[in-house]
Order: sequence, then structure tokens, then C-alpha cells
Amino acid sequence: MSGKIQSETTIGQSGIKIRALGIGTNRWFYNKTIDPGLEATFKEAIANGVNFFDTAEIYGNGGSEKALGELIRKTKAKVRVASKFFPSPNRLTENSFQSALRQTLERLGMVQLDIYMLHFPFPPVRIETWMEYMANAVDAGLVKAVGISNCNKIQMKKAFDTLAKRHVPLICNEVEFNLIKRSPLRNGLLDICKELGVTMIAYRPLTSGLLSGKYSTGTMPTMIRGQVFSRLQMKNWIPLLETLQRIADEQEKTTGQVALNWVICKGAIPIPGATSPEHAKENAEAINWRLTEKDVVALDEAGENQKD
Repeated sequence: MSGKIQSETTIGQSGIKIRALGIGTNRWFYNKTIDPGLEATFKEAIANGVNFFDTAEIYGNGGSEKALGELIRKTKAKVRVASKFFPSPNRLTENSFQSALRQTLERLGMVQLDIYMLHFPFPPVRIETWMEYMANAVDAGLVKAVGISNCNKIQMKKAFDTLAKRHVPLICNEVEFNLIKRSPLRNGLLDICKELGVTMIAYRPLTSGLLSGKYSTGTMPTMIRGQVFSRLQMKNWIPLLETLQRIADEQEKTTGQVALNWVICKGAIPIPGATSPEHAKENAEAINWRLTEKDVVALDEAGENQKD
């Protein structure tokens, strides 16, 4: 393991500088007042240098944005925020797009959003059309930078080219990426991101808790997560999980920190969820060091033959 590493990074060609890791707020909710646990989580993240928070209008039906907005107003720290527009079937026009953006800004208590993303590339509206609306939002001063989410190589190139004609850079593509879900490595999406100068933001970098050491074949998750992980899958992942644990022990880190660092080593920005101060602190401690090349190769090889 190397010594102290430069932990600040720039998202795409935006000039927006953040730490090499953010926090996903999919499980942050707002019910009239902010949850004290979330406030403590937010403060712990800030105290440990994490300054990038990812949200979306559909997270908690706007509750995530409300919670995050209230917390930001209570801090003097410089915080960067990304949120997302959901292209539901009843939203087909620029007016509906602008209305959604203004509601997001209102919930966050902001006049300008750092990064606004298209959450999914759903039809019938073409992705090029959404990018034109995004460019207009940049011109209007409502958005600093534009991103996309859950887009493949073809969709990303269309978004990139459309924005380029408007002299607006596409700065990020947010997709699922982790030691289990390696599709961006296998299908070339990560390579294209690097080629175009588009930052990959990795959601579910801990595979819903699997890579944190929380679950095993003897301790399976319940309810929704129990439907995601089967005992058969867990058995298939044992070689990877054993390698992960070995490296964590050697580096005196948690398995979650090693898994997050692997994502960083691949050139992506992980945004693990955090709903407690302990989670926030543990996640932040994945930043200021890097796995050795040998450890990265070992993790690559341990999961080489598994299916996403």
C-alpha cells in the first residue's frame, strides 16, 4: 500500500473539484423534519472531507432532496450536489423538464445546481432532445454542468455530441459499477468514458452491502435485498469475497474500504450510501490511500469468470 494519495479529483471537464468519493442519498428521507441520524451522518461526512452528494427527485419522492437541502443550509462547508431528472411518460416537453428542475432547486434551496443528470434514457423522447434542454438550462444559469445516468456507449456518445454542438461538456455518466457488477469494464463503457473525458460515477459500489462483509451464505439479507442475492450466487462469489477479505486484513482496512478503493483505482468515483455516522466515516477512510497494483490484479482475477 502506498503512502498518502492526492484525494481530490475533477468531474469531467467541468472544473468541479470534489474528493475521490461521494455519498449516495437514495435512502435519505424527509418527514416534516430532518432525521437526527441523517444530520449526524452528514456532519460526519463533511468532517471527514467528503463534499459531494448525489440525489434525485425520485429518491423518497423528493424527500432526499429536501433533507439534503436542509442539511446544506446548516453548514458553512462548500458542498457539491448532483441531482437527476426522471423522464416519466407524462414528461415530454421542455416545459415539463424546466418545471422538474425548478422544483428540484426549490427542494434543495439552491438557485443553481452543480450537476443535473438525465436519470434514465427512456423513450419516446430522444436523448438528443433532453440534452438540448439541459444545454438551455446551463445557458439560463440554472445548472453548472450536465451528466447522464444508466446510459450505454451509444447513448453516451449521442449525449456527448449533442452537448458539444452547444459548447457544453458532458461531464459524467452514473452507472452501477463494483467488484460484482463489472459490465462497464467488460463492455468498454469505462474506456469510452476515459477517452471522451467523461467521469464515471459508480452507484452501488458495495453491491447493496455484499462487499462490506455484511452478508454470507450463512447470513442472507431479507426482503428486497434477499431477492437480489441467492445462496447460489453467494457460493459463486466466495473466491472473490475471500480475496477481498484477505487483502482487507493485510492492509488493515475493512472489506468495504477495499471494494471502494478498487473502484477509485479503476478511475471511477464511488458514491456509497450512508445512513449513519459510522458508515460515513468508514466510507471516507477509503480515500487517502491506494491498493497496490498486485492487489488490484488479484481482485480482477478473483472475479474474472463470474457473471454480473
